[in-house]
Order: sequence, then C-alpha cells, then structure tokens
Amino acid sequence: MTSITQIQDTVTLHNGVRMPWLGLGVWQTKEGDEVVQAVTDALKSGYRSIDTAAIYGNEAGVGQAIQASGVPRDQLFITTKVWNADQGFDQTLRAFEESRKKLLVDTIDLYLIHWPVKDKYKETWKALIKLYNEGLVRAIGVSNFHIHHLKDIIEDSGVVPTVNQVELHPLLQQRELREYSRAHNIRLEAWSPLMQGHLDLPLLAELAAKYGKSPAQIVLRWDLQQGIVIIPKSIQAHRIQENADIFDFNLSDEDLARLDALNEDKRFGPDPDNFNF
Repeated sequence: MTSITQIQDTVTLHNGVRMPWLGLGVWQTKEGDEVVQAVTDALKSGYRSIDTAAIYGNEAGVGQAIQASGVPRDQLFITTKVWNADQGFDQTLRAFEESRKKLLVDTIDLYLIHWPVKDKYKETWKALIKLYNEGLVRAIGVSNFHIHHLKDIIEDSGVVPTVNQVELHPLLQQRELREYSRAHNIRLEAWSPLMQGHLDLPLLAELAAKYGKSPAQIVLRWDLQQGIVIIPKSIQAHRIQENADIFDFNLSDEDLARLDALNEDKRFGPDPDNFNF
C-alpha cells in the first residue's frame, strides 16, 4: 500500500487516470447556496474531487462553485452518475449531455451507473463505453454493483469498470467484493464511509483518544490504509476541514486489525439486489 500523506495524493486507475483519494460527497446537499458553499469550502480546504449525481439535483450548484473557484479545470476531478430512470443506451447519452450542461464542463472525469437496474445496466454500460471512446469521459465505472453485476457487464462488453462506488465502512467491509475488485483492478470507493453518523462505537472512541483524532477521522484513515477512496459528505466548513485532516497519522497494524474485527455486514443503505427506485 503506497503511503498517503497529503490531500493532493492520488490513486492511478487502471486506465492511467489519476483520482484523488479524498473527495467531497454532496448527496442530500441542497441545490443553490448550500451546495455552492460546501463545494467552495471544500476547494478552499484543498479538496480537488467532487462527487455528485443527477438524482441529487445539485449538479448546477456544483458547476457554479467550481466555475467560480478559480481552480484550473485540469486540477479538478468531477464525478457524476446516471440515474435509474435514465438508463438504457440512448437515454444514458441524453442524461450525460444534461449533466455536462449543468456542471458547465466539457468532459466529466468519472461517470458512473448509479444502480444496477435490472435489464438495463448492460445497455447503460455500452453507452458509457461510447462516451469514454469519444473522449467525453476520462474514466467510467459503476456504483452499488455486486460481484455478479460486475461479471455481467465485463463478460458482455469486455470492458472492466475503473471504479465501483459502494457502501463500505467498518460495519460493512465487503470483503469478497474487495478481493474480486483487487483481482480485476477495479478501485473501490466508499459512499457513506462514516456510517451515516453511527460513530458511537467504543473502539472508535478509544482510538480517537489514542491518536488525538475524532472517531470520523479514525474511520476515514482506516479506509485510506485499506486502499479505499472516500467521499465523506458534509455541509459544515469545520467538518469538511476535519474530514481532510487525516493525512498526518497512520493507524498501526494492530489497530487496523481491531477495526477489521468490527465487521457485521450491516447496511445503512439499500441492498443492490433489492432496491425499488
């Protein structure tokens, strides 16, 4: 595992594109002033990766904030996702254009299929491959895909996703998926890495005291040391800053092992095999 010591550190995806280890997630962040402020605060704190999605309804605010930030476009890494209702080949291409317009960018750095919609995700994946081949997207991937979904699109298209963004945290460690992803060079990215705020675990409190960090910082550092990209979400400037303050310490092997022992395969979000939206 390469050492990750600063917010500018990146991981190289299997197609050679470099992606920051830490990004700001903007799920449930309101369009308008709220999202503009959160993205602005994140960029000021050194973040260079912003993760949004069509369904979040805040792509325009993200676009406005990155436009106004003065940060050169080639230093930013922008992720968005095609929503379930827009899946299928032609609809995906149209949804992509819509997202690109709202984000005020020519190219999107990472475009993901948001959920594996039955009977549609293979066609959706073909649309992403087309966008990638046309140079409109720098990397393509998926979100909330189980191993069988991944096998499905890889066998169908011959193209391996660069990223799979899934719910992953100390209580849901996705070990089989991690092994499969490692073997196929798919980078895992954790959404809701902070367990949607369920951080009141005695071990986290103990390690927070030991390292002089918050429980949230302990969890985020655990992710990084496992090689998992993270996109914690917050709208508070001090919290955005705190989530970025995880590059100046390392958890010991022993403490990593203790955190590994917390796994309960517990989901706070929907199961990708049983979602209904």
